[in-house]
Amino acid sequence: MDAVKKIKLFYFSGTGNAKRIALWFAEFAAKQNIRCQLYNISKTEIGTFEAFSPDELIMIISPVHGFNFPKIILNFIEHFPKGTNNIILMNTRGGMRIGRWVTPGLTGVAFLLSSFLLKRKGYKIKGQIPFDMPSNWISIHPVLGKKAVAFLHATNYSRAEKYSTKIFSGQRVFPAYRDLVQDILISPVSLTYYLIGRFAFAKSFYASPKCDNCDICIKTCPVNAITHVNGRPFWTFKCESCMKCMNFCPQQAIETAHGLFAALIILNGFITFLLYKGLLDFIQSGFARFIISNIVFFILLWISYYIQHQLLKIKFVGKLISLFSFTHYKFWRRYKSIPDNKWKK
Repeated sequence: MDAVKKIKLFYFSGTGNAKRIALWFAEFAAKQNIRCQLYNISKTEIGTFEAFSPDELIMIISPVHGFNFPKIILNFIEHFPKGTNNIILMNTRGGMRIGRWVTPGLTGVAFLLSSFLLKRKGYKIKGQIPFDMPSNWISIHPVLGKKAVAFLHATNYSRAEKYSTKIFSGQRVFPAYRDLVQDILISPVSLTYYLIGRFAFAKSFYASPKCDNCDICIKTCPVNAITHVNGRPFWTFKCESCMKCMNFCPQQAIETAHGLFAALIILNGFITFLLYKGLLDFIQSGFARFIISNIVFFILLWISYYIQHQLLKIKFVGKLISLFSFTHYKFWRRYKSIPDNKWKK
């Protein structure tokens, strides 16, 4: 790979982690007088690019969702024009801090699948780099402390600078190979999330009575997954769970329906038990039962989510629903990738 002279860097970002990495690489490129153009994937029509200049390095960075690139990224890559350019793939995944150590996340099939799609179009993969930025999936866990977030930003900045030096000089960089075994082992979870899990998580968000209908969540959703139903924000199955809406809501009104999902799991288990003991007791296949259980779950989810949406108009009921969401409480907090001047202090 020859020394780099021009870069097109495409990024997708919800809470800002992937965008932060993209900005760092643009900064390092500027220091070496390399032209670097940044493109926000959620606002870029790849179909407008008939072809890339042969001497341009293409870089793509996105968070990992369910151990895979989100659908918006895979669709974007699928519509790439044919080319022979060198490509660097990068991702951000959930990192934690233990003392002076950063716990690594898992990439899953994100690099494997995207590399396969790009190679079919003629591109050459010259790097695969994961970055363990602060885990931001606050539906699952509370936000990391400020010191941990600053530490993770500083650590990843140093890693990005190191890899940029190698990339810009024409070297291949594949630190992702260190995680290849566990990434392959986790691939069934990636597939399950892509086919089922992401749709369930899409219905986990709701606007509490604190919502003032400012519509910021609707206007800024990168996949246009939020709409109005009866005058309130309503999450559709298009949601990618990028967490942008929840973390950027000025009223912190967007919450996760932990109570609803706990009730649904219990109800789904009870109904499927009755089905197997009654009408469907002749079905012995574990796979068939898995499919039936998920069909029942999604029917219940669709109905219960719509009912909850209607009940949220009643303030007393809305406040009661919020009490069963961990994200309602102050200690859970919200997350945005911090600017460099915050951690450089």
